Amino acid sequence: MSQPAKKVVHVAVGVVVQNQCVLLAKRAQHQHQGGLWEFPGGKVEPNESVAHALTRELQEELAIQVENCQPLMEIRHDYSDKSVMLDVWVVDAFTGEPKGVEGQPLTWASAAELGDFDFPEANVAIVEKVRQLLQG
Repeated sequence: MSQPAKKVVHVAVGVVVQNQCVLLAKRAQHQHQGGLWEFPGGKVEPNESVAHALTRELQEELAIQVENCQPLMEIRHDYSDKSVMLDVWVVDAFTGEPKGVEGQPLTWASAAELGDFDFPEANVAIVEKVRQLLQG
């Protein structure tokens, strides 16, 4: 018997950059991939553009308003329990001071410091791309 197709979760991911550093958020232990660091963002709702989803999620999670963003890359990744399609965008202009609205720890990391954090598997390619971006 074939396995039923895994649900694909479409996620808008924000690579929030400022002063040659990128903002990272730590996932809550009870979440999928809990305890790992990630680039903030969230699910794209039906009939919602990725840019709108990203703006909404960063407002909800970080209390910032996106002023400028552009696509960076797309990643499809299969975990044992679900598949994700990460729509990764660079956010290089925003207003507000990022804070963990949902109680999540936040930190700014330089390109050199990115190797010090544990990320979900799907984020490995993003980390490499962000390293190049910050060093660019």
